[in-house]
Amino acid sequence: MAITANLYYTGTNGAARKFAEEMEASGTADAIRAEGGNIRYRYFQPLDAPETILLIDAWRDQEALDVHHASPMMAKIAELRDKYDLHMKAERYITDEAGLPDHDQAFIRQ
Repeated sequence: MAITANLYYTGTNGAARKFAEEMEASGTADAIRAEGGNIRYRYFQPLDAPETILLIDAWRDQEALDVHHASPMMAKIAELRDKYDLHMKAERYITDEAGLPDHDQAFIRQ
């Protein structure tokens, strides 16, 4: 059962984008991607919210997420979040193990 968190980082004057850029440039994002159990760690920018960056952060299970939360990367994330004065909103999702139903597949263009 995979766990996915949508984390919305919001700031002012491009701070959220600068945060994401520093996470990438510093290698912190790549280090997180290399952690055991990480499925996805990727930043996006919502078209209707230019001062927000969305992080899609997915993990194999709660144990892998707990290990990540205890890792040194969390201190770096907190440091950068403070540096850029960001505020957060989080949504958490559990993967549907059955996958996409057949009746929904008709809406997916391959």
